[in-house]
Amino acid sequence: MKRFSEKIVILLLVVAVLVFIYSIVSELFFDSVPSISVSKNKIGLIEVKGVILDSENTVERIHKFQDNSSIQGLVVRINSPGGGVAASQEIYEALNDYRIETGKPVVASMASVAASGGYYIACGVDSIVANPGTTTGSIGVIMELMDYSLLLQKIGVKVNVIQSGQYKDAGRGSRKLTSKDKAYFQQFINDAYIQFVDVVAEARRMNKTQVKKLADGRVYTGQQAFENGLVDRLGTFDDAVHLLADMAGIVDRPVLVRPYVRKRTFFDLLFGDLEELAQSLTSLPVLRYQLVY
Repeated sequence: MKRFSEKIVILLLVVAVLVFIYSIVSELFFDSVPSISVSKNKIGLIEVKGVILDSENTVERIHKFQDNSSIQGLVVRINSPGGGVAASQEIYEALNDYRIETGKPVVASMASVAASGGYYIACGVDSIVANPGTTTGSIGVIMELMDYSLLLQKIGVKVNVIQSGQYKDAGRGSRKLTSKDKAYFQQFINDAYIQFVDVVAEARRMNKTQVKKLADGRVYTGQQAFENGLVDRLGTFDDAVHLLADMAGIVDRPVLVRPYVRKRTFFDLLFGDLEELAQSLTSLPVLRYQLVY
């Protein structure tokens, strides 16, 4: 009997240790555990944070919410200066698809910064809520081309390039930009700019002439953006949640649901910064919808 009791105690200790380990792992790697409730008061939360380098994870989360019938709509929390053009466009399109396919509302909540590509993404929702002091706008396109040709010359390094056309090495840092190169890249920029203007004009129900007057790269406070018709209302994140609940017909207190998201470790932060640095140093120019500080 005594030995049996000892086994029970040991078993309970093992279970307690496993529960403890599970709780630690869950805290380290997941923001929240999804509810098994089938209640109709759940709202999906999509967060867009920092420089937008890639869209894959965000788009995947949107699709998961799209497949979940218990989610009544999405709140998109944006705290980003923007980033890559294509990545911003893919998130925007995913939000648009969600609205069309599900018929459920989507509301954007702008945090400290929701500029350039961050604003582009906000154009894919039904209603935009900004704080009065949010930094937004910066509607435009930027491309940075590094020129280290003088440095190479000083240290006696010469780069030989064999190419198939006059523009194949345009923007390469080992040589100066020619006037033809600049005109070529300006066309490139202008096309992406028109795409941005078209999206804003459609989303904000403005004509393109109106948008272009606002889309010269300048930033606006949330208050200024509201006065210029770039956002729908001023308010906090909670205001955005309650607005979404009203639009979705949620009567009870809304419950925010976050998808599984592995928390970023030190190495994620380190290698993320290195990836951003590598992109800035690459010889291939990258178009960005981004507010540059």
